[in-house]
Amino acid sequence: MLSNRSIADATVIPVLAYPDVNQAANWLCDAFGFSVRLRIGNHRVQLNVGDGALTVRELRPDEFNAALGIGHSVTVRVEDADVHCERAEARGARITQEPVTHPYGERQYNAEDFAGHSWTFSQSVADVHPSEWGGTAERL
Repeated sequence: MLSNRSIADATVIPVLAYPDVNQAANWLCDAFGFSVRLRIGNHRVQLNVGDGALTVRELRPDEFNAALGIGHSVTVRVEDADVHCERAEARGARITQEPVTHPYGERQYNAEDFAGHSWTFSQSVADVHPSEWGGTAERL
């Protein structure tokens, strides 16, 4: 799998929504010993969690039940986002965003599973330094 400095090396990266991502990141680092890997504007922060990773993102206006477990997604790195998307859709996943290549070097698609959980599947297609697309690297 291609390495990319704009995403953690972990295979599975949980993404949790909070009203204030910077406050959440600071609290998680303080309370649980996580460390900031990358801040992306004021809407997303990547955290190091041991040899794994976690991302906190802004809570969207339509995610009114986030406290009940809605407002989260799990990101999983894959070798080929297009092939993976085709397989998932063929097996009943609801594709909420077709594969798209982003300036930060990832080709991603979004899906919901049978229970309504949100998933992002991400293929590294380029190694892009975060400063090239507006990220602020703190620990890469």
